[in-house]
Amino acid sequence: MATTIKGPAIFLAQFAGDKAPFDNLDNICRWAAGLGYKGVQIPTWVSSFIDLEKAANSKTYADEIKGIVNSHGLEITELSTHLQGQLVAVHPAYDAAFDGFAPASVHGNPKARQEWAVQTLLNAAKASKNLGLNAHATFSGSLAWPYIYPWPQRPAGLVEEAFDELARRWTPILNA
Repeated sequence: MATTIKGPAIFLAQFAGDKAPFDNLDNICRWAAGLGYKGVQIPTWVSSFIDLEKAANSKTYADEIKGIVNSHGLEITELSTHLQGQLVAVHPAYDAAFDGFAPASVHGNPKARQEWAVQTLLNAAKASKNLGLNAHATFSGSLAWPYIYPWPQRPAGLVEEAFDELARRWTPILNA
C-alpha cells in the first residue's frame, strides 16, 4: 500500500492563543509554514481555527478552511478531537475533571456530555470528508484510566476535599 507523507507536520493545539500569530488559522499557518512545516493537524475545539459544526455541514466552508491552509503551502494532515473523544468513555471517578473539556451546558450531566461528544465526533467525521481527509486523530477515553493513569489532571482542591470528607465521616467513629 502506497502512502504519501504530508509532513513534517505540527499539531497546532499547544500553540493556540489570543495573540498573533497564534490567534487564528491564517496567522498560525503562516507561522508554521515559516518554520518549514508542510502539514498541520487542526484541533477542532479551537473555535478561532475551525467551526467544526459548520465544516461538517458546509462543503463551501470546509473549502475555505482548506484554502486558508493551502495558501501558505500547507496541507491539513488531519483534524483532531483529542479532548472531545475522551468524553465518549469517561469513568465516573473522572466526571468533574472531564467536564472542563465540554461546554458548560453539559457540565454535571455525564449522559448529556457523552451525547455531545458522540455528536462532535460524528461532525468531525463529516468535516473530515468535506475537507478530503481520510485520517483523524482522537483519544477514545477509557473506563480504566483511574486504575492505570492520572489523566486528566486533578482540579485544584480535589484531594484536599477528599481528605476533608474522610475526616467528616470518620471523626464520629473515631471519637466513639
